[in-house]
Amino acid sequence: MQRNIIELLAPAKNLQCGRAAIDHGADAVYIGAPQFGARKAAANTIDDIAQLAGYAHTFGARVHVALNTLLFDNEVAGARRMAWDLYRAGADVLIVQDVALLAADMPPMEIHASTQCDNRTAEKVLFWQRMGLGQVVLARELSVNEIAQIARQTTVRLEAFVHGALCVSYSGQCYMSLLRGGRSANRGECAQPCRLAYDVAAADGSVILRKAHALSLRDNNQSSNIERLIDAGVSSFKIEGRLKDADYVSNITLHYRQLIDEILARRPELRRLSAGNVAPGFTPSPAKSFNRGFTDYFANGRQQEIWQPRTSKSIGEPIGKVAALKGMTLDIHTPLSVSNGDGLCFFGRNGLAGLKVNTAKNVGGEIVRVEVQSPAGVRVGDELWRNADMAFADTLNHDKTVRRIEAALALDYADGSFALTISDPDGVLTTTRREIPTDEARNVDSSRRQLAASLAKMGGSVYTAASVTVSDAAAARFVPSAAINELRRDAIAEHTAARIAHYRPVDVARHEEAEAEFPVKELWRDANVINADAKSFYERHGAKVREWGYERQGESRGVRVMTMRHCILNSLGKCLRRHPECAALVPLTLTDPEGRRYEARPECGACQMSIIAL
Repeated sequence: MQRNIIELLAPAKNLQCGRAAIDHGADAVYIGAPQFGARKAAANTIDDIAQLAGYAHTFGARVHVALNTLLFDNEVAGARRMAWDLYRAGADVLIVQDVALLAADMPPMEIHASTQCDNRTAEKVLFWQRMGLGQVVLARELSVNEIAQIARQTTVRLEAFVHGALCVSYSGQCYMSLLRGGRSANRGECAQPCRLAYDVAAADGSVILRKAHALSLRDNNQSSNIERLIDAGVSSFKIEGRLKDADYVSNITLHYRQLIDEILARRPELRRLSAGNVAPGFTPSPAKSFNRGFTDYFANGRQQEIWQPRTSKSIGEPIGKVAALKGMTLDIHTPLSVSNGDGLCFFGRNGLAGLKVNTAKNVGGEIVRVEVQSPAGVRVGDELWRNADMAFADTLNHDKTVRRIEAALALDYADGSFALTISDPDGVLTTTRREIPTDEARNVDSSRRQLAASLAKMGGSVYTAASVTVSDAAAARFVPSAAINELRRDAIAEHTAARIAHYRPVDVARHEEAEAEFPVKELWRDANVINADAKSFYERHGAKVREWGYERQGESRGVRVMTMRHCILNSLGKCLRRHPECAALVPLTLTDPEGRRYEARPECGACQMSIIAL
């Protein structure tokens, strides 16, 4: 599939979320398999995936299935069988991390390299291309310029995360949850130790930060960079969130659908992957869904404000400052409206605190007076965020967003039967014939109008009537409304079945193991090899596996548990390149709430930081 075909890829925790993603404009969804997905809490049945595939294919949209955990030897055969089950269910793509699934007898479906393959270099991406993979999910840490450099050296389609939670570690390179809690992130069980609060001490033992979420990042938001990413070579835009609910998926998907559509409308050389027009039932707003504050991360180079050290919880949208305070009543200086029941939050002496709004009213200008259940230590001048917007939640509860495919309907009559033909912009044409007892119409013009009006009522289908034509022969017959409505429903069902049967993925890449050298010649435990098939795969491609991955190791002290581009020193304004006098601070020591200690070691040559278990 070519890079000028633009794909908006949305998450699906389950069938409901997947349908919501499609309805709000996704060109593809990614969903967890019953097993072996990197979000163990987001597994789905084969039957649900089959239902989602049928719905997606109606719009020409694709279903990617995450089969992207590392596999032990006794799991490889089961994962292969599951791949075939997914293929028979109608799934289009497998997202994989373990190369054992590249060496296997796999079904004829497209395979994508998961971001957990640590796809940071052109050499790695080129290798996956030579293996026949259809798409490579890039590391989140890459800048637009770095992506462009990779694109210039490859032709495979490139996928980039554009929204949602950010793993602080390079994906696939975090072992903190495994080595200190027994839950492997590479096997879908991450306990998210990066979201904990840490005390951070300098080399001399002095505490720099207390109870700071030093490894917790803000949430990714590439809204302002979409067109630059397209020009850099990205063709698939991925929203993170396979644990998020349908409201989140609807809001964020519609937001990026509108951004991408605006670009496509003025860039005729680009086209979208799927069909159907989205009629929005609300105005999307990413700030109103779960977020820890936003960052575009490294898209435009290194920045200080990529972390959120004050909390790992959602803060929502900034709304203003406390202008006055008296008892349970606050005056808020804000250009926004506030509703009864809204949830507000602020950063107080003891961290993030919440306020529940009982009543709210505008008292003039940009001052909203609210009565809260408890002031909870808020002070005049404090900045406020809204992390629960009742008016927006109500809008989503009554969301009328629809996605419709334009259809042309033509009704004819001959030899005692009616024929209803439906055609659509994708070239699918069906004709449904029914014998219906009729009489001669008393007024042909009136009959034509009534038949056309009945046919145009497409109801809860996925179609909208772009045109309706009633032949003279059909207009000359009087048809009971119930009969013509039944004919329309039958014709819609037959046309939908024909669209699903007509669906064909565009230029599907076929995996075929080729003779290509893996770009790294010696593989250690961070290469994540934990089964014999993966070991054989790498060695066939010129790489020597020196040791098994962390999941097959026992020790946890003195080893690297995380590699990240986020640098705590840089976020504190103490980058050693710019401030060499700060070298006396390192190594930093992080202590979690349970007393577990880690060394944070800057690696300035690579402009990154490692976390070592002590």
